[in-house]
Order: sequence, then structure tokens, then C-alpha cells
Amino acid sequence: MTDLVDGLRVPSVEDEARFWALVEAAWERLGDEPAALRRALLTRNPEADDEGVYAIDAWLDRFLDSLRQLTAGLSSQELTDLDRVVERKLHDIDRADVHEVTDGSDDGFLYCRGHIVALGRGFYEAVTADPTVAVPDGECEAMCYFFAHPHEERFGGWPDTGSGISRESGSNPTGWSA
Repeated sequence: MTDLVDGLRVPSVEDEARFWALVEAAWERLGDEPAALRRALLTRNPEADDEGVYAIDAWLDRFLDSLRQLTAGLSSQELTDLDRVVERKLHDIDRADVHEVTDGSDDGFLYCRGHIVALGRGFYEAVTADPTVAVPDGECEAMCYFFAHPHEERFGGWPDTGSGISRESGSNPTGWSA
């Protein structure tokens, strides 16, 4: 179920909760080591060196495979609803202050935001509150369109989220205002 605001679709509280629950379930299936690495990213001192911050990257493909397994049987509507959540999360952190930490070209910054979303709700919320928590140049391109690809494969086209926003870099005017 989606909510309508000014005629545009926004993720419902239930869709957002389902999205984050799926992300966490996918990580939990991988065991203690990636859980410890994710916790370390949340508790690290961003002013210290970058030692160890990229260790989680070795787990991203396994995380994505786990998430793919968890979502394999979803309907067109379910994939669309989850894609709308990803789209909104990427749009909301499309901000100059986040870009300053993560760096990257337009595509690179999109993939950095995908990395933030892929690491889970706790990490996403931490970066939203304090962009210095983000991992410089961390990337997870696959997360940016994770639910759109299976939708296209199974239902013949990209999901129409009806949100009126874009996940592309520089598309959130409030995130880039001076």
C-alpha cells in the first residue's frame, strides 16, 4: 500500500518497515562477521583513518544474493512498492553535505548513496543525521535499482513508482540549496 501526498505516491510506513526488515534479514543470514563490520562502521571515529571501513564491501555481493532470495517471489506491486522506498531513500540523501563526504561523479554519488542504503537502517539514519559517518567512495550500484531489475525481468518493464522524484544525483533541490 502506498500513500498519496499531493497526488504523488510516497512510501507507506508499512512499505518502509518491510523494506528495512528485508535488508536486515538479508544481512542476518550472513552471520556474525558482517554484523560486526556494520556495527564498527556505526561506532567508528570518522576523523580517524579509514582502516577497515571497506571490509564490508567483501560482503555486499553475498548480501545482495541473500536479499534476492528473500524477494524472489514478490509480485509486481510489491516490487514497485519496495522500489519506491529505495527511490525515496536515495533521493532524501541526495545532498551536498553527504556528497562532500562520499565524493564521486553523478553516477558515483548515486552508487555511494546505494552503499548507504544497503548497509541498513541504522547506518542510513546515522548518515542522515551526520554525513561524516558515510564511507568515502563506498559504492553499491546494484542497490540503487535492486527491485527495478527483477520487476523488468519478470513483468516486462521498470516499475512506475508514481512518486514524481528521481534517485539520480543532484535531483533533490532541498539537498543542494545553499
